[in-house]
Amino acid sequence: MARMRTAQGVYDIICEQDPGTEVTLHYIRSLIASGKVPYTAVGRKKLVDADATIAYIAAGEKPESPVPAERTPIRPVMV
Repeated sequence: MARMRTAQGVYDIICEQDPGTEVTLHYIRSLIASGKVPYTAVGRKKLVDADATIAYIAAGEKPESPVPAERTPIRPVMV
């Protein structure tokens, strides 16, 4: 059975496993809000699978492919 926890619960598990963690509660909440980590709404609470969330964080986010910028001509700089 999945360990369903609130963002605070996941944060507490991470802090218990790694007391010097740099992961913040704000980061976990932003993962939930952005939909990067699926959640189940129970009343006003959003529960996430703690193990899946920790695995997502451990795997790291893949950088988005850069959008090619429009080419603009280089203008001379007057000194």
